Amino acid sequence: MKINQNPALLAALTVLLLTALPAQAFDDAQYPDFRGQWSRPASAAWDPTKPGGLGQRAPLTPEYQALLEANLKLRNNGSQDYNRQAFCYPSGMPRMMIAYEPLEFIVTPEVTYIRSDHLTEIRHIYTDGRDWPAALRPAFTGTSIGKWIDDDGDGKYDALEVETRGFKGPRAFDANGMDMHKNNQTVIKERFSLDKANPNLLHDLVTTIDSALTRPWTVTRDFNREPNPIWLESDCHEANGHVSLRGESYFIGGGGFLMPTRQSQPAPDLRHFNQGAR
Repeated sequence: MKINQNPALLAALTVLLLTALPAQAFDDAQYPDFRGQWSRPASAAWDPTKPGGLGQRAPLTPEYQALLEANLKLRNNGSQDYNRQAFCYPSGMPRMMIAYEPLEFIVTPEVTYIRSDHLTEIRHIYTDGRDWPAALRPAFTGTSIGKWIDDDGDGKYDALEVETRGFKGPRAFDANGMDMHKNNQTVIKERFSLDKANPNLLHDLVTTIDSALTRPWTVTRDFNREPNPIWLESDCHEANGHVSLRGESYFIGGGGFLMPTRQSQPAPDLRHFNQGAR
């Protein structure tokens, strides 16, 4: 009997052949080349074009401007209590994009991952066409939904536009004490694109909308592609010497002893230790 004389057998063989074929390959030529290791070329202040701290001239509300000034006083007195990252809290968004350690972008059709060895953070930017869910599970990195953009209509994507919502805190812009609002209603919009003249330069145009700000704040953070990347493990707890005890910041020195971080700093309360032991 010939196969084409049995429609049921022909249909079964067709399904078998189709399911046996490999899935369509990911056409990475359609996407910009974000591969490699990306390092920040400039300052770790949130706006890399301006000095840190008050020099950022951030559009803060009076309440959060006063908080910044108070945090700067703590920093100048040697305290790191205002800087949760010093005690291994996640950077979260948008601070993660400062890239204290180099970033890695992993592009797939459904999701783009941004990975950082610093505090082992990773972002998932969903590009599968999903809409915002009715409820978001709060996270330091939030939930990111993105869309690839073809600016010039040549059939290849030029940029990735992203919106991120659904945060938990505490979070800050950078290490200088610019806290984000405690209501965590932040919305962050980004546009990632390679420089048209230099494909080894990546731009991240970031607009932050937050209740600690009087208006949306837009900055551009740039990253340089490392030609010969070496990925190093970064473990916050392993190398962290910061200790906070009852509102006082101390530091563990190279010999393993507790050290002050400012002049005339009181020693920690040792009431539960044997004072006479040597």
